[in-house]
Amino acid sequence: MVSSLRGMLRKIIRKGSLTITGADGQSETFGDGSGLPLSMRFLDAEAEIEIYRDAQLKLGEVYMQGRLVFDAGNIYDLLALIRSNTLVADLTLPMLWRGLLRIAEAKLKGFLPVNHNKRNVAHHYDLSAKLFDLFLDEDWQYSCAYFNPPGISLDEAQLAKKRHIAAKLMPEPGQKVLEIGSGWGGMAMYLAETCDVDVSGITLSEEQLKVSRARAQKRGLADKVRFELQDYRTMKAKPFDRIVSVGMFEHVGPNNYRRFFKKAANLLHDDGVMLLHSIGQPYPPLYNNPFFEKYIFPGGYIPSLAEVLPAIEKSGLLVADCEILPMHYGHTLRHWRERFMARKEEAAALYDEDFVRMWEFYLAGSEMAFTHEDFFIFQLQITKKRMSVPNNRDYIAPREEALKLREAERPPLEKVIF
Repeated sequence: MVSSLRGMLRKIIRKGSLTITGADGQSETFGDGSGLPLSMRFLDAEAEIEIYRDAQLKLGEVYMQGRLVFDAGNIYDLLALIRSNTLVADLTLPMLWRGLLRIAEAKLKGFLPVNHNKRNVAHHYDLSAKLFDLFLDEDWQYSCAYFNPPGISLDEAQLAKKRHIAAKLMPEPGQKVLEIGSGWGGMAMYLAETCDVDVSGITLSEEQLKVSRARAQKRGLADKVRFELQDYRTMKAKPFDRIVSVGMFEHVGPNNYRRFFKKAANLLHDDGVMLLHSIGQPYPPLYNNPFFEKYIFPGGYIPSLAEVLPAIEKSGLLVADCEILPMHYGHTLRHWRERFMARKEEAAALYDEDFVRMWEFYLAGSEMAFTHEDFFIFQLQITKKRMSVPNNRDYIAPREEALKLREAERPPLEKVIF
């Protein structure tokens, strides 16, 4: 069976240079020798068998368990090499039947939806706050940054992201803003301090709720920014002037898209503006990545625009603007991965070595999706009335410049103390 994995790699790896050494010490090199050499070792023969039988799940598991190590290159390099070489014709029989089983399982789950939203959120976002402090920016933005202009730092890019979103929201002083999926509070506090608005943030993460409330209290914003443990589906409130949601929509799921936008329509003032920021992919997925589903984001789902836009239309809302950001998340994830790996010993002290490798695989696989699989970020500006926003984009840049002046008046962000 080990030879079956090697045979699969001989078929797949046409370009590049990949050397594999088995547990028996036998080495073989694949590819045409181009590019940077990549070299890895299996520490037990069973690892090769497992990967051949179910590569989508077992490659990540074997790496996480420390049974696959690299002598040259890293796990991102391997994933990128495989993806840049693989064609549909390269799929093996085990890959095909595993894929068919997963498609069937995904269809069954669609017919039998179970609400595990809070549990799924807790699986990822209720991890130790100290973990996220290892690799996020100073404001704990756990979503795609905006690298405009190119080459700016992660902290600058995350600030540019908040500024870009605020410019599209066009909030006026004194208006009421709802943030669906408020994270650690950075976006809500930014809007309150730069736009002089009243913000209500809702989350399903108890850990994020605790941190965001403490941050708002420390900055003296408790009277302008409130955070609640609240599911958007059961929220009851008067309509808001603005609604913003950044990096939360990936947890809604296609069966709930119409419900999400219907609720947004109910919560949005007739002259209101909504800004939705989400990961997208170029086509509707047949099923979720099995490693990510099992270990990272259970219940997560990356939509295509073809799935999202009909739900918006059927809710009575209008898409006023759509902006595609194709590579910004790839850059963001590269920063996160490099920062995380630079402090991997601290992460291991929080959890263990298996967790560190699991998290590295997650960050590397996510980055590869943007660099090699055409994933992207979309920002949808949504309204109820066509003329609630200008009929061109000329207003965005001036508003961003005005926000920069307000940013200079903000007190500096303080380090979160655990």
